[in-house]
Amino acid sequence: MSVQKSPDAFRTISEVASELDVPQHVLRFWESKFNQIRPLKRGGGRRYYRPEDVDLLRGVRTLLYNDGYTIKGVQKVFREQGIKFVTETGRGTVDASVAELAREAVERGEQEEREPAGKPVSASGRKRLEVLLEDLISLKDEIDETLWESEDEES
Repeated sequence: MSVQKSPDAFRTISEVASELDVPQHVLRFWESKFNQIRPLKRGGGRRYYRPEDVDLLRGVRTLLYNDGYTIKGVQKVFREQGIKFVTETGRGTVDASVAELAREAVERGEQEEREPAGKPVSASGRKRLEVLLEDLISLKDEIDETLWESEDEES
């Protein structure tokens, strides 16, 4: 039987990880990448997340997993839009006008991408690029895995 906590209660890292459906090491990794995420730390280094911390983490998760941002992209959002924007994203209360501006920016980006950039790539050149992309994705996955493993060892 689980005990229901007050909405204002602090959460442990395991509770937040479960609520956001991400592993604990991902939360620790995000802390290292986004200095705006600052849970309270008590004896033994235990983390306690306030409700606003959870909303902020939910916003980061939304930007990364749902909206397709990269870590650097979310860092840029923090710089340009601020913590409040990311927190409101986590709460699902971002103003409709802001969402509309974001949608328009995406559309402008898509229109720019449609413009020809130069000479078309040959079929063999395209195949080489696809192989290189697969290699890069594999390398990125290996780097991410190594980083997460080192985060787990430090904890």
